[in-house]
Amino acid sequence: MLKAVRQAHEHQDTPPITALIPQARREQGLTQRELADLLCEISQNDSVTREEVSRWERGKRIPGPYWRAWISAALDVPHAEVDRAAVIERECRRAKTEDHSH
Repeated sequence: MLKAVRQAHEHQDTPPITALIPQARREQGLTQRELADLLCEISQNDSVTREEVSRWERGKRIPGPYWRAWISAALDVPHAEVDRAAVIERECRRAKTEDHSH
């Protein structure tokens, strides 16, 4: 693991959102598709798919504030923790980019 990423983890008790979503999803006994279906149902917005959940978990995308609120509700994780996990993921990405530019 890159030094800057490791440092970001050491200062946080919240994992990056790429770890938080699959961990909380599994604790709820949900597949990616079931989580996507649940998010569509509770948000009344059918724009999220299993593929999008996969992108969030693989770090290809970070869910925006709208979906973070619904993820919090669906996975029974405090909203502040989901938001913090997104910030940590952004910091990890930034650290990786900075390490590659040197």
